Amino acid sequence: MSSYRPNRRALVVEDTPSAAMLVSALLRQQGFTVECAEDGESGLDVARAQDPELIVLDVGLPGTDGFTTCRELRSFSDAYVLMLTAQDTELDKVIGFEAGADDYITKPFSTPEFIARVQALLRRPRRTTVEPAPAPEVRRFGALTIDPGAREATLDGAPLNLTRREFDLLDVLSGSPRVAFTRSQLVERVWGENWFGDDHLVGVHISNLRRKLGDDGRNPRFVLTVRGIGFRMGPGR
Repeated sequence: MSSYRPNRRALVVEDTPSAAMLVSALLRQQGFTVECAEDGESGLDVARAQDPELIVLDVGLPGTDGFTTCRELRSFSDAYVLMLTAQDTELDKVIGFEAGADDYITKPFSTPEFIARVQALLRRPRRTTVEPAPAPEVRRFGALTIDPGAREATLDGAPLNLTRREFDLLDVLSGSPRVAFTRSQLVERVWGENWFGDDHLVGVHISNLRRKLGDDGRNPRFVLTVRGIGFRMGPGR
């Protein structure tokens, strides 16, 4: 059974016209409305304006490369990101996952392989909330206030512009502030137990979350690193 629905939006960021045409055609056949960009900067602009569900992103872009583009995407977008690369190396894959990619495919690829990778991505659960308590209470950590019911967070009274995944991570951590969560546990809580991929993705989102919280990674107030384990919530001071 197909996992596609009509009127889904996709973005293809690819500077090789033949590859962009092929990928766009395959996605349109599956019911996607497709926008294309030839470089990272224009791709980021389209992603901000269109909020696509799926982004197919080439690594070898002119100017800003695909890894850097993906990191910037993850500061504002929770789209599925499928990276394309001409080099099938373990290092490239690790860098891609650390940048926030969901999956990786090497060029040249077959049509069935590409469709299967996209279908697998879209079957991954993208929960809009973690499991809510019947009447979630507002949580306070120093200057940080988190309202799970309203899905709002404020710092010194000013609203924080968090992506869905960033808020979900903050919700999980703040809901059990004395618990140190491993990366795998956070993946299961936020992305779902059926998600597969590299758990370095957690570190990318934690880094973006800390930046928005004004946290110093070496001496954070809110999201603490528990060496050898993972992360837990801090008191906020």
